[in-house]
Amino acid sequence: MSSTEQPGALATTATREPLPVRVAEGERLRSVTLPGLTLSVRARPPARPGLPSVLYVHGLGGSSQNWSALMALLEDTVDGEAIDLPGFGDSPPPDDGNYSVSGHARAVIRYLDAAGRGPVQLVGNSLGGAVVTRVAAARPDLVRTLTLVSPALPELRVQRTAVPTALLAVPGVTSLFARLTKDMTAEQRTRGVMALCYGDPRRVTAEGFANAVHEMERRMRLPYFWDAMTRSARGVVDAYTLGGQHGLWRQAERVLAPTLLVYGGRDQLVSYRMAQRAARAFRDSRLLTLPDAGHVAMMEYPETVAAAIRELLADTGELSFGSGSGG
Repeated sequence: MSSTEQPGALATTATREPLPVRVAEGERLRSVTLPGLTLSVRARPPARPGLPSVLYVHGLGGSSQNWSALMALLEDTVDGEAIDLPGFGDSPPPDDGNYSVSGHARAVIRYLDAAGRGPVQLVGNSLGGAVVTRVAAARPDLVRTLTLVSPALPELRVQRTAVPTALLAVPGVTSLFARLTKDMTAEQRTRGVMALCYGDPRRVTAEGFANAVHEMERRMRLPYFWDAMTRSARGVVDAYTLGGQHGLWRQAERVLAPTLLVYGGRDQLVSYRMAQRAARAFRDSRLLTLPDAGHVAMMEYPETVAAAIRELLADTGELSFGSGSGG
């Protein structure tokens, strides 16, 4: 359910000045204002015109920075953008306070409609995976291919390691976690997040850890971040309980776009055993399993995920403009 955050990771609602968002070399960050909604969009200029358009959507507690490594590897292949969902990254809360999966999906749809970039290759992780599944089912005209990295789709038996994140949806639990962790440093919180989300935290470079600590410190200064986390977690739990045509598995069955599924064998938040069910649910799917990966394979094994996306695009005819094959 979570992509870069653990419950209790933010213990303060400090009023200090916010820290700036870091932007990697070659990236650019811009703000897009829509009625009732402002979205921060991270992009890498395409290597040449005519490359397939990609939109990346992060998970619960994450941001567009989660895609920086993958975006850099694919810059010769796609025209890539990553959004910060409302209330996350550098995007402020939505005016209507709607953090449901459907609310986030509407934000993605509204951005694609306004930008005129569709149909796109849509990529989502965790909560973002549930969001883009809903987008692909509701607006197939906006989606050419779908890539899901550890998507937050309903499980009958949730892993014990995922229970604390799910508890964020329970009223009062967030403030309890905040009190219990108020003395933790940004470094301690970051190590806890990585232990939860990475199959092997030792894969994180010193620069990557420093960037993550900076982002953690930045989030600790946002007065609305816990509210966004709590309401989005509640939105995931609510989506898990929906049945009928609005159920996420039923919507997965309606997706027409060719779909790449990526699951990690050491994922503590989305069970590895769900991979085969997902492969059956999405009618035109292919499955990449990474036994040593955790919940954020695009950050842990970006080269492998990039190669799988290139293969998907090539096999579906999306690389017809002579884009590079990469490494």
